[in-house]
Amino acid sequence: MIRVVGLAVAAALAAISFAYADDDDDDVSASEVTKIEETLSTFGCNGYESIEKEANGIYEIEDAKCSMGTMDIKLDKDHTVILISRY
Repeated sequence: MIRVVGLAVAAALAAISFAYADDDDDDVSASEVTKIEETLSTFGCNGYESIEKEANGIYEIEDAKCSMGTMDIKLDKDHTVILISRY
């Protein structure tokens, strides 16, 4: 009986850890980074802390180094700016 319960718990933990594993679909490809950097350059930005791809296809650029200052920028799937916030 204890073995059966132990196996059930182990199987449940394995299923949970598999469900929360990192999703490679959220990785930003090199070609996407190139397009994002081209868009950023039109705003006088030449560096950033990180780029993340959100579940809905929105790109979030953290701490972009722009001529206007440090910005957080969001781009849609077509690399069009939808939000710029300065802090």
